Amino acid sequence: MRYVRFRDPAGAVRRGELESGHVHFGTESYALDDDAIDVLPPCEPSKLVCVGRNYADHAAEMDSDVPDRPLLFLKPPNTVAAHGDTVTAPAGKARVDYEAELGVVIGEQCRHVPESDAMDVVAGFTCVNDLSNRDDQREEQNWVRGKAFDGAAPMGPVLATPDEVPADATVRSRVDGEVKQDGSRDRLIFSVPELIAEITTYLTLEPGDVIATGTPEGVGPLADGDTVEIDVEGVGTLEHSVRVP
Repeated sequence: MRYVRFRDPAGAVRRGELESGHVHFGTESYALDDDAIDVLPPCEPSKLVCVGRNYADHAAEMDSDVPDRPLLFLKPPNTVAAHGDTVTAPAGKARVDYEAELGVVIGEQCRHVPESDAMDVVAGFTCVNDLSNRDDQREEQNWVRGKAFDGAAPMGPVLATPDEVPADATVRSRVDGEVKQDGSRDRLIFSVPELIAEITTYLTLEPGDVIATGTPEGVGPLADGDTVEIDVEGVGTLEHSVRVP
């Protein structure tokens, strides 16, 4: 099943089931692109745990080594943006990149989860764009300026239950309709269960937290007015625009 979190015409936040392009809640039904509703991020994470260099081809294009263990960094809640939003990039930067990623949404509070039980704590999957300010990322170790600026993690438009997303699901990005990245879930260096086991060794994950699993090769810069689409097979397509001051 695929679920959409949205604000209805009365201003109430609802969670409806998406079927054939329409969101159903109770007796009401709305087209996903209906102006009467606002599509919201599929969850409200206390944090996003992001994984760097989790595709060998992306590590190569960044002239970096493949890590021996998952390379982790955090994005705080201020980075979350929704399907249809316009994200304003930091001003005065030469390069802000798109990064298409499979997002794992956690369904329950968990710590010290073994790989064998990891999928039990997964509520579903979503699309994530790990927007990256390369200017500052190259200059700092903790990547706060590079990765944690407002709106730096658009996600959505749906939460798809695990059965909807194939083990080899494609992960793609398009900018103004042109395909830029074309990867797949089965090419992750560290799988979703491995990531959950590693992360929960060190910190507690809360319901709604998101793991952004890494991006395939093909990342590149965005320009003012660009429209970005992040597509994950079984989830759907996240779309947002970019404003560069």
